[in-house]
Formats: sequence, structure tokens, C-alpha cells
Amino acid sequence: MSRVVVLDSGVLGLVTNPKPAVEALRCARWLDTILAAGMAVVVPEIADYEMRRELLRAGRVNGIRRLNALTSHLFYLPITTDMMLQAAEFWAQARRQGRPTAAKDALDGDAILAAQTAVFSAATGQAAVIATTNVGHLSRFVAAEIWGAIMPD
Repeated sequence: MSRVVVLDSGVLGLVTNPKPAVEALRCARWLDTILAAGMAVVVPEIADYEMRRELLRAGRVNGIRRLNALTSHLFYLPITTDMMLQAAEFWAQARRQGRPTAAKDALDGDAILAAQTAVFSAATGQAAVIATTNVGHLSRFVAAEIWGAIMPD
């Protein structure tokens, strides 16, 4: 069985970037490749929120259109109460270990993203991996890899 790929906000930013930057083009080709191979790709609500708020703040209408187009073609994973309860557990665990994933008063999108992935994976019985630009915080809780390293089986 193929793994489900969960996109973080950094990867969402790359694949919806309207500018032809080299890394953005590579990431868009990577996404096309894994989709063509039949891998399931998930857009978690927390990643959409992190991307969308910055696009709205900056008035980037084309970026919002591209994000909307992408999320309408992929599986969108809404945040649930179970996910937020798990995020609180991850947040507390990281702090007890003296290795926080965000500032003390921050909402901590990484804990929420990890929780969305963990709860989704447990509920569906599917192995999930977060495609990210920064593995550090996320891999402490769930499977996470640099996006380019995730390839079809």
C-alpha cells in the first residue's frame, strides 16, 4: 500500500507559487509525479490556514486562486476535536522534554499538523508521511520527510 502524503505549508507555498523559481518548479513536478503514480495527497486545514493568512495579508490574489485550485483537487483534511486534543498532547510532550516546537505563547502549527496526520492515519489505517521543507519538529511525532525524498513505491 502506498503512503498518504500530507503537505505542510512550506510545500503548499512552493506548489502554488506563481513565480517560476527553480525549487517551486521542481516541487510542482514532484507533486505531479506522485499524483500520476496514484499516491493520495492531503491538504491539512492547518497548512491551508498558514498559507492563506499570509496570502491574504499580502494581498496576493493570484496566490489565493492557486491555493483554492489545488485544494479543490486534493483531499482536504479539516481539523477535528480529536486532532486538537492530540495537538495539545504533542505540545505538552515537547515542552516536558525541553524541546518546544514553537514559542511559549504560539498556537504551534507544527503540533497541530502532526496531530492532524497522526489522527488521520490512525482513523484510516493508512500510513501517512508529511512532505515538508523542514523535518526537525514534525519527525518527533509522526513520519516526515523532505518533499523531494518522497517517491512512489
